[in-house]
Amino acid sequence: MDKIMRVTSENGVVIFSKTTCCLSYAVNILFHELKVEPVVHEIDQDPEGREIEKALLRMRCNSPAVPAVYINGNLVGSTNEVMSLHLSGSLIPLLKPYQNII
Repeated sequence: MDKIMRVTSENGVVIFSKTTCCLSYAVNILFHELKVEPVVHEIDQDPEGREIEKALLRMRCNSPAVPAVYINGNLVGSTNEVMSLHLSGSLIPLLKPYQNII
C-alpha cells in the first residue's frame, strides 16, 4: 500500500500499531529505552486503517498485522523478530543512526 511505503520511506523507525496492542506498546518502550523515538502509526486511529491492516497481513504472511516494525524503510518484523534481534545484539547497530544520545 502506498501509505505504508510513504510513511516508512519518510521516517527512520516506524511501528504500525493499534492503541490496544500490548505487544506494540512493549516494542515502543524498548525503543524509547534505547533512545530511539519511533514514529508510531496507530492504524485503529487512521481512516484507512482497515486497508493498512490488510496490506500488512499480506506482506507478513500469516503473522499478526501489528506491531509491524520498519527500520530504514525495511520490514524488520513483529515483536518476536525485534526481541530476537535485541537479544542477539543485532538491533542496536540497526538503530544507531536513529538514537538520540545526549
